[in-house]
Amino acid sequence: MSTVKIFAGKGTLNLAEKIAKIYDSPLGSITSQKFSDGELHVSLNESVRGCDVFLIQSTNPPSDNLFELLLMIDAAKRASAKYITVVIPYFGYARQDRKDKPRVSIGAKLMANLLTAAGAHRLMTMDLHAGQIQGFFDLPVDHLDGTAIFVPYLRNLNLPELVFAAPDVGGSARARTYAKFFEAEMVICDKHRKRANEIASMQVIGDVKDKNVVLVDDMIDTAGTISKAAAIIMEKGALSVRAVCTHGVLSGKAYENIESSVLEEVLIADTIPVRHESSKIKVLTVADLFAKGIRRIHSHESISELFI
Repeated sequence: MSTVKIFAGKGTLNLAEKIAKIYDSPLGSITSQKFSDGELHVSLNESVRGCDVFLIQSTNPPSDNLFELLLMIDAAKRASAKYITVVIPYFGYARQDRKDKPRVSIGAKLMANLLTAAGAHRLMTMDLHAGQIQGFFDLPVDHLDGTAIFVPYLRNLNLPELVFAAPDVGGSARARTYAKFFEAEMVICDKHRKRANEIASMQVIGDVKDKNVVLVDDMIDTAGTISKAAAIIMEKGALSVRAVCTHGVLSGKAYENIESSVLEEVLIADTIPVRHESSKIKVLTVADLFAKGIRRIHSHESISELFI
């Protein structure tokens, strides 16, 4: 069986180190430097000829993270790696998965084209904004599920009268998945936007009175939607509100919005490095899940057993 080599970009270095430690293989040596004009240069400092190479990098902003990953793929391909798997814990541009108005780009499809053109053979990621993005790729996609880390945590809380809530209609399938695990009810927060990151109105569809509510989403960006949904749910008589959002993008006034909100806690994964500490933000690691995924891909085993 071919040797496994794991490399990481700068954007997800802490998570990559945890993954490599659990996998019991040191991170490969890589040099990534930036010229004075901003141009990136990447080189692998050890042989990968004939190896199964895993390149770990989330593609959250800035765009350097994406381009660094593309250069890593190209470097591995030109160094005669046998098989290149890109491990993207957070797949950026996933919100741009369709034409919702005339003359707009479809960023998620462009991402798929770039990764394929660079030379990737396989993609492993987690909690895509929309599952159908897997269809943008003409290569195997292993789509890990955050329920594997969040469900056990929520079970340990032993919350009575539990209800799961979708912060918008598009997230109803995700919330329903959690509700099924707990045999609980589900409600939907129907929102209307004037423009991106700005909510015009919101209403709760379903009963939350005297319930402990868990809002479920794939990511939390400015925390505006989650904070407003939590406030409306509490106004409707809920006992408590917390949130599960896999990817902590946390841009703009996100930390301020979370701290000033009625949310008891916000659970996120470490797919994106957390820039600031917050008493309300709880970070759960996905390192063990990805390490097991890498091991199973290398040994040609099914990864479906990693799902709950």
